Amino acid sequence: MSDAPTTIALVDDDHAGELLTLRRAAFVTEAQLYNDPNIPPLTQTLHELREDMARDDIVTVGAWEGSRLIGSIRVELEGQKATLGRLAVAPDKQGRGIGTQMLVAVAPYLPPEITEIWVFTGKDSKQNLSLYTKHGYEEQYERAAGDLTYTYLRRVLGSVEVKDETTA
Repeated sequence: MSDAPTTIALVDDDHAGELLTLRRAAFVTEAQLYNDPNIPPLTQTLHELREDMARDDIVTVGAWEGSRLIGSIRVELEGQKATLGRLAVAPDKQGRGIGTQMLVAVAPYLPPEITEIWVFTGKDSKQNLSLYTKHGYEEQYERAAGDLTYTYLRRVLGSVEVKDETTA
């Protein structure tokens, strides 16, 4: 167990290989839950990941323990909407609040015009759904994609942020 503090910072192209490895390790349990080894986080190539990270409308935020990347989240920006995806925590670091840190850490990286944040996860991913609803995300709808059905959740920014600031 490391005593290094967790720091939050953008993930750049120099760490693309480490990010790919982190995501693959973290998403194995999702693949097992759905009995599908071909979910996108497990099939994305390093070249595809680098292309994704180079996009102007994508922000990738990481959690670091010393020099080790232990968590990440992908944020896609579109108008007034941000969509979170690929929330990943290293398997040996899961259950320690790093996923929560990643959700909270996104806010400073959002442009001021963002008014709502969306996230999606497999409809049977009870732990993920619980994490998102605990942090103010509300289920909106489900959509099938092949054999998978995703649940989409939304959090409207504004009143929740003000409430949090007054209680801190």
